Amino acid sequence: MKRLIVFVAVLSLLSCKQNNAYDASGNFEADEVIVSAQQNGILMQYTVEEGKQLKSGDTVGKIDVRSAELQKEQVQASIEALSQKIVNPKDQVELVQRQLVVQEAQLEQQLRERTRTENLVKSDAATRKQLDDINAAIDQLRKQIEVTRQQLALNTYNTNTQNRSILSEKNPLEKSAAQIQEQINKGLVINPIGGTVLVNYALQGELQVVGKPLYKIANIDKLCLRAYITGNQLPEIKLGGQVILRVDNGKDNYKEYPGTITWISDKSEFSPKTIQTKDERANLVYAIKVRVKNDGYLKIGMYGEVLWTK
Repeated sequence: MKRLIVFVAVLSLLSCKQNNAYDASGNFEADEVIVSAQQNGILMQYTVEEGKQLKSGDTVGKIDVRSAELQKEQVQASIEALSQKIVNPKDQVELVQRQLVVQEAQLEQQLRERTRTENLVKSDAATRKQLDDINAAIDQLRKQIEVTRQQLALNTYNTNTQNRSILSEKNPLEKSAAQIQEQINKGLVINPIGGTVLVNYALQGELQVVGKPLYKIANIDKLCLRAYITGNQLPEIKLGGQVILRVDNGKDNYKEYPGTITWISDKSEFSPKTIQTKDERANLVYAIKVRVKNDGYLKIGMYGEVLWTK
C-alpha cells in the first residue's frame, strides 16, 4: 500500500513539473504610435479618451489655425486682383479692325475722287494741283492702312505677352496658397491607425506646439510576445513556425493561444535580468517575436510563456 502511494506521488510531481515547463518566456507588446501636434495653437476641439477605440482617418481634434486662414485669404485676394489685370485680346483686335475698315473706306472714296478729278483735268475743269493733292492723300491713307495692319498683327502678340507676364505672378501665388492650405490641414488631428488609445497627454483648450505628443494608440487586436531563446534552441524554430503561448489563468491553471513566429533576431545579446530562459546558465540569447490574436484577455506588458509544438 505504501509503494502505491509513493508511486502516485511521484507521478503527480512529474506531471506538475511537465506542466510548468516552457521553452521561452517574455512579455506582450504592440506597435505603439504616438500622435503629435503638427501645428502651433490652441486645441479647440478634442475627443480622445483613454481606452477609446478609434478608426484610421478619424478626425479627433482641431488646432486653431485662424492666422493661416487669414494668410490664405490675403493670397487669394491678390490672385483675384491679378485676374482683373488680364486683357482680352479680342476686344483690342476688334477696335483696330474697326479703325482699319474706316481707313479702307476712305481710301476707296479717294480713289473714286482721283478718277473723277483726272477726267476734269482732261477737260480743263480742274487744276493739276487738285489732282496732286488727291494723290498725296491716297499715299497717306495707304501708309496709315499699312501701319494699322501691322498694329493688328502685333496687338495680339503684345496682349498675350502682357497676359503671360501677369500669369507669371499668379502661379507663385497659387503655390503659396496651396502651401498655406497644407498648414491649415495640419490643424486637424487625424488618427493614423485603427486601435485603442493607451495614454492621453492633451486636454481641450491647451496650447499645442509642433511635435508635442497628444496621445498614444496601438492596435491590440493582435499582440506580439517578445521572448528570448538560447543558441541551442535556435535550430528548433523557424519563421512562420507555429507555437503555443501560455499565460496564467488563476492560481494553477494556464490559458493557451496558438501563435506564429514572425521575427527572429540575427544577433545574440546578453540575457535581460527579467527574462528566464530554459537554460538559465546561458549568457547569450536571441530575441524572437510571436504574434497572437488577442481575445481581449491579453494585455500589453503581460508575462507569457512559449512552448514549441511537436
